[in-house]
Amino acid sequence: MGFILVNYVLLSPLLFLWGLFITPLSIGLANRYRILDHPGGRKIHTMVTPRGAGIVFWLGFLLWALFAAESIPVLPALTLGVSVVFFSGYWDDMKALNPFGRFLAHLASAGLFLLFVPMPMGHALVCLFWITGMTNAYNFIDGANGLCLLMFIATSCILALMGGGPLFIPMACLASGILPWNFPRAKTFLGDGGTTPLGYLLPSLFIYTVAPRMPSIPFLTLPFLLLLIGGIPVWDTLFAIVRRLWSGYSPFHPDRGHIHHRLMDSGLSPFWTVMILTGLQIVVVRLGVFLFTPYAP
Repeated sequence: MGFILVNYVLLSPLLFLWGLFITPLSIGLANRYRILDHPGGRKIHTMVTPRGAGIVFWLGFLLWALFAAESIPVLPALTLGVSVVFFSGYWDDMKALNPFGRFLAHLASAGLFLLFVPMPMGHALVCLFWITGMTNAYNFIDGANGLCLLMFIATSCILALMGGGPLFIPMACLASGILPWNFPRAKTFLGDGGTTPLGYLLPSLFIYTVAPRMPSIPFLTLPFLLLLIGGIPVWDTLFAIVRRLWSGYSPFHPDRGHIHHRLMDSGLSPFWTVMILTGLQIVVVRLGVFLFTPYAP
């Protein structure tokens, strides 16, 4: 049985079950070691909630990588990169790290992956900052139950249409297994150890999928296309950076100006906020995929 068939028939369902049944163990681990998210400030939850479910996603990805490594040459570099991102985030869940230090870890992880993906130097630089930005954008957008996971699942399913099904479908299944524990009522949060690996893997897998097309894409067109593929998390992060700098704050300074905060402050329930933003994500990413299609590999 070929890898692609095994990937769809066996590995993807097993990854879903992994997320579904292992996440409760991460909840127990978080409670034991006091990896907890307390309500207050800009947060919308009202109860102390365990965080750290990202360890389930990371371990699930590692298990999948063991089976896929022979078929996907770039996986060793990608596995190392996502592990650096995970550990920097998981450590931050336990004890706050310097935001700039985490940013450098994300930048280094993106650079490590891109060393193994051949493309023009200018395109590689654009992709370097896009992967780093996406890694942080998925962390910033995680302000409502299920929002980060649903953004990841929806985007993965759309990008699977571009020939990346063997990469994106297993990851979407893994995230879908974790989703019932985070949405609509959160029994656990992903934490930075979960949101940042999601944000790192999505653009990395996409770039690996479209790498043969890169030389045919005009350099000035590439950032626009990648911004569309990134969707709502990227646009929200760009506006947040501009807003914070304009107000004299650090780009890493937290606030309640994100799009999900604004929608909920206007009277929308968290559930419908998540549904609307996921729908917008599908529209924007689908547009990006449509505009990518003329560039043949």
